[in-house]
Amino acid sequence: MTFSVPEPLAVQFLRRIASRDRSRFVSEALAARLEERDVALIRACEIANQDLDVVKIEREFDGITDEMAEPWR
Repeated sequence: MTFSVPEPLAVQFLRRIASRDRSRFVSEALAARLEERDVALIRACEIANQDLDVVKIEREFDGITDEMAEPWR
């Protein structure tokens, strides 16, 4: 994979992280950020699920079936 990063960030990265550790560092940083996003998404879903308007809409959708009232022939 190839990524572009702002030059000041690239300079800091190259100065602070030994070349033998760079792939692991990037992998760990990506994993951490993705985990943060997952946690934020879960929290947003939990908040939405407490909203009475959202609960009402979900109940309306639950009433929708896959069957068509008048299937085409």
